[in-house]
Amino acid sequence: MVNFGKRLVADQIQEWKGYYINYKLMKKRVKQYVHQTQAGGQDHYQVLKEFSRMLDDQIEKIVLFLLEQQGLLASRLQKLGEQREILLEQPDISQVCQLREAYRAVGQDLLKLLRFVDMNATGIRKILKKFDKRFGYRFTDYYVTTRANHPYSQLQQVFKHVGIGAVVGALSRNLADLDHQGSCLSIYDQPSIPLKDPVIEQINASVDRLTHSTNFLQFIGQHALIAQEDIPSAAEDIVDDHRYHFMSLLLNLANTFLYMVNTYIIVPTADDYSMSLGAAATVCGVIIGSMAVAQVFSSVYFSAWSNKSYFRPLVFSSIMLFMGNLLYALAYDLNSIAVLLIGRLLCGLGSARAVNRRYISDCVPLKIRLQASAGFVSASALGMACGPAIAGLLQTNFKLYLLTFNQNTLPGWVMAVAWIMYLFWLCISFKEPMHDTEEGHTALDADAGSMNNERLENGLLQPMLLSSGSKEKQDEDGDQDFDDSEEASEESRGPATSIASAYRLLTPSVKVQLLIYFMLKYAMEILLSESSVITTLYFSWSTSTVAIFLAILGLTVLPVNAIVGSYLTNMLEDRQILLASEIILLVGIILSFHVTRPYSVPQYVCSALITFVSAEVLEGVNLSLLSRVMSSRLARGTYNGGLLSTEAGTLARVVADGTITLAGYLGEDRLLNVTLLPSLLICLASIIATFFTYNTLY
Repeated sequence: MVNFGKRLVADQIQEWKGYYINYKLMKKRVKQYVHQTQAGGQDHYQVLKEFSRMLDDQIEKIVLFLLEQQGLLASRLQKLGEQREILLEQPDISQVCQLREAYRAVGQDLLKLLRFVDMNATGIRKILKKFDKRFGYRFTDYYVTTRANHPYSQLQQVFKHVGIGAVVGALSRNLADLDHQGSCLSIYDQPSIPLKDPVIEQINASVDRLTHSTNFLQFIGQHALIAQEDIPSAAEDIVDDHRYHFMSLLLNLANTFLYMVNTYIIVPTADDYSMSLGAAATVCGVIIGSMAVAQVFSSVYFSAWSNKSYFRPLVFSSIMLFMGNLLYALAYDLNSIAVLLIGRLLCGLGSARAVNRRYISDCVPLKIRLQASAGFVSASALGMACGPAIAGLLQTNFKLYLLTFNQNTLPGWVMAVAWIMYLFWLCISFKEPMHDTEEGHTALDADAGSMNNERLENGLLQPMLLSSGSKEKQDEDGDQDFDDSEEASEESRGPATSIASAYRLLTPSVKVQLLIYFMLKYAMEILLSESSVITTLYFSWSTSTVAIFLAILGLTVLPVNAIVGSYLTNMLEDRQILLASEIILLVGIILSFHVTRPYSVPQYVCSALITFVSAEVLEGVNLSLLSRVMSSRLARGTYNGGLLSTEAGTLARVVADGTITLAGYLGEDRLLNVTLLPSLLICLASIIATFFTYNTLY
């Protein structure tokens, strides 16, 4: 792994060497400030003032050079524009080709400038985080708030690239005109048909990555929490194509789809099934949640298993899900709720989502990894919608020998058959890739996140905690403070090797994002799992009606993400969308309470839509921010960020389903309000926590 300090030296453009952030100097200055403060030579206020001025000077140097280079590019474009005017009067094919190449040369120089900005932006983030860690202050909060929101902000020039859009626009328009000689239409007349020039595509990709601008595919792909490197090196940009097999990827996506169908196919009938076995309707919470209980444990061993194999875990998953669904279906004729719960536990033990995610992260080439990630999320969303819809179609009742087939048992029979068919497909079509060891992945983990915050547990640490020898040498991004030995230890730069070591990598920002993820999953599980009981109690809905309602909720996932990913994320910052969606989710929860009589269908449906849709929007931006603020050491390995988010979401589902069953003992008439109260409190807590960490999400 190459630390950032070495990469900055190796990758910088030599003729621009003097205009990069002096990261080494600032790192040394931070170390000096620590020693001076310990010795009592400087007070904290003086340190903050001096470091702020130094960083201001560094950013001003970068920005002024950036503006100078933009001016040079603009001047070149102006001269090329004059040549283009002459060619319009006297067309010459050879000169048109030369002019087109000249425009593309400008584009290549713009790409160099974007890489310059990217490297400096990363350096600014890292030095701010280093200062916070060494001193235990929220200096980043202060600096970003005062500098980014000022009308003369130079920080905005670095992170928002003011003026670069105009250069890109001029290049796009003129290249399009040269490619369509004789046409009276311009790019402004056909905005839906972007210019497919390789240089422009590279520039747009660079600008999108730097500004976190996004589109539908990127936005939905972020739900998978498969980390992408901010500044991929040449070695990191290559994934061996021989490890990738399309049919194996398709089988992983099919596993994801079937598992989500398996999860939600029982929701419309779980209350009726529990009553048919002599239990209360609210025991449906335990029935639904038992799958999530087992998933808490299965996620860990499947993630560890995927270090050695992908095929064997998928086979084991299929067998467990087949057996679990078989027991779920047989529980009716055996008249045993214990068999029913064991069946659901076995289904949870077959959750291979960690394997599905790891396969995409480790075996899919970078050029299509985003599409594969989006496919993973889409398969989950489609399964979530199809589960209740299929349950609504299974409205029949007959016996075959001693086996009963009705709306309660058919979900188990249907899914058992589906998993046997999947297992057969898996055995004949899956190709096990050449599998690296977990340690082998560490070479690819270089600076995957622009804000590496390792071994940082609290927002406010005690000042100067890093005075011991080994800790003093190593910082959060792999750099060392001593000049004589910059190589980081294997332990400090490798993936987390346990839950405890993964937890130590969680900064306050990451913890808050995991809390938000827990909250939104809790709210969604409460809404979905108790929907059958609530609608039967208040509105006397049939199973088919409940199934249609849940299917409609599930089908909103992709359209909502399309709107957010294509429009909102380009108009607003992720942190703004995050806070707004939390507040809207809070409104949805409040509207769901039963405070007046009668409780009407419009109130329930509207509040459910608001809650579900806002939770979906929140999930997208939450995971997007989580992928940026978590440590690069959580990008791969067994205890990765994807596993942590899965565990947080699964625990939320367990707690929510348990809450439904416990609330049932207070009476069904109190069920709705009692289960909504924790959602309200957790949502309020997450909003408050977001305010405290808002500036760290810049």
